[in-house]
Amino acid sequence: MNHHPSPEETVIYRCPFPRTGVRLTDDIYQGYRGPALEVLKRENIAVWDRILVDTSEGKVEGILLPRSAGDDSHLVLKMITGYNIGIRYDNVRSIEQKGQKKANYKIPEKAFPYDEDKPNVTILGTGGTIASRLDYRTGAVIPAFTPGELFGAVPELADLANITTRKLFGVFSENMGPHQWKVLAENIKKEVEGGVRGIVIGHGTDTMHYTAATMNFMVQNSPVPIVCVGSQRSSDRPSSDAARTLIGSVTTAAYSDVAESVVTMFGTTSDDFIYIHPGTRVRKMHSSYRNTFKTLGDLPIGMVRDGNFTYFRDDYRKRREDTDIRIYPDFEERVTILYYYPNMDPDILEGMIDKGYKGIIIAGTGLGHVNKPLYDPIQRAHEEGIHMFMTVQTLYGFTQMFVYDTGRDLMARGVVPLDNMLPEVAYCKLGWVMGQTKDPEGVKKMMKTPISREITPREPYDGFVQGQGGLDVVEGFLKEYS
Repeated sequence: MNHHPSPEETVIYRCPFPRTGVRLTDDIYQGYRGPALEVLKRENIAVWDRILVDTSEGKVEGILLPRSAGDDSHLVLKMITGYNIGIRYDNVRSIEQKGQKKANYKIPEKAFPYDEDKPNVTILGTGGTIASRLDYRTGAVIPAFTPGELFGAVPELADLANITTRKLFGVFSENMGPHQWKVLAENIKKEVEGGVRGIVIGHGTDTMHYTAATMNFMVQNSPVPIVCVGSQRSSDRPSSDAARTLIGSVTTAAYSDVAESVVTMFGTTSDDFIYIHPGTRVRKMHSSYRNTFKTLGDLPIGMVRDGNFTYFRDDYRKRREDTDIRIYPDFEERVTILYYYPNMDPDILEGMIDKGYKGIIIAGTGLGHVNKPLYDPIQRAHEEGIHMFMTVQTLYGFTQMFVYDTGRDLMARGVVPLDNMLPEVAYCKLGWVMGQTKDPEGVKKMMKTPISREITPREPYDGFVQGQGGLDVVEGFLKEYS
C-alpha cells in the first residue's frame, strides 16, 4: 500500500525564483488568507514548497499544502512521516525554502489479471480507505477503488483471487446507517446468487462493528464469508495497515471456512497476523492503534497468518457450495441508545418518549442499573408501548437484574435484560427486529433469542484479556518495547 512514486511523478528542485525582491502571485497561495497568507508573502513561500520552518518551539520540515477550508491562522505541512501538522502564523520566526514538490502523485492503474483457477471475490466499497492515493490539492487521501487501482497498489491481490469492485457509497463511516445497510444487504444477495466465493466490505473503522453486526441480522444463511475490513492508518503513511488488512480480508473471503459476517483487522500492533472477529462480538477499542478491534466476552473465530488459517472455535457458520441466501433488510430507525450516567435527569428520557422513539437500549451501570428519578419516565415509556432493553456499560459480563432491588424495580417497569449483548449490537438488533415485527411479545422473544452469538451462555476464561490473543502476545509486546 505504501506506493513510492517514480522520479517522473515526484520532483524536488531548487526554488525557481529568488527569495527576495519578488512578489508572489495569488494563485500559488491556494486557499491561504489572513495572517497566514501574510507570512507566506513575507517569506516568499508558495504552496508545494518544501520548507524548513523555524518556530518558537523548534524547527519543522515538510511540504506546504494548500488550504481547502478552515481558519486563516495556520500553515499546513505534510511531514516526511506522512502526518500533517498545523503551524500558527505567530509561531513562525523564519522559513527556509529547500525545494518544491510537483503535485502529481497517483497509483498506477494496471489491468487486473483474470485466472479461471482462482476464486472470484467482490469488494463492495462504502467510502472507507482500502487502498488510496494522496490528493495534493488538499493533502487528503482519496480512495483508489477500481480493480486496476487496487492491483497497482496491492499487486499481491492477483495471487489470491479475481477481484471485482462495486462502489456503493462514498461516505465517512459515521454517515453509515440503516439506508446503507439495506443497500449492502441487497448487493450481498445479488453477488452471492451470482456465484462469488466471498465478499469484502471496505468500510471506515469508526462504525464498522455496527455494520458487521447488522449484516448478521439482515443477511442470513449466507454460504460464503462476508468480510468487513478497514484501515487505521492511511496508505500515504509508512505505518499504514491498509495493504495487509486488505490482503487478509481477501484471503478470508476467498479461502476461509467461515460463512457469516466478520471483521478482519490486525491482531497485534505489528503486522504478525489478522484476526477473524465475529461480527456481533467485536468492537473498536482504541482510537488509533492498528489492532483496535477486539472480540469482547468471547473468542475470535480464528486468525490468518501468511495465508494459513488457525481456528479457535468450531461453532461458526461453515461455508457451503450452494447460493441459497436470505435477506431481511427492514429496519426501524426510531430506536436509540440511552447511556446512563450519575445524576441523569429524567427529562432526557421524557424527550425520547415525546419525540416518538419506539425502542430504547439502556447502557446501565454495573449489573444493569439507573437512578430512581428515571423510574417514572421508564414506567411511562412502558405504558406507551416503547420497547426497553438493558445492557451493561462494562461491555464485559452479564446483566444480572435479580441481584439488587434496582434491577428488580426496572424489570417490573418493563425493562428486559439482554444478558451479555453489547450495547451497539443491541441497538442494531432492536432496529432490525422492530423492522420484522411490531408484536410486543414477538420483539421480546426475538431480542432474547441469539441469531449469531450476540448472546452467549458464558464468557471464556481468558475472554477478559485486553491484549487479546493471550498473555503471550501481551508479554511479547512488553518485552519488545519496555
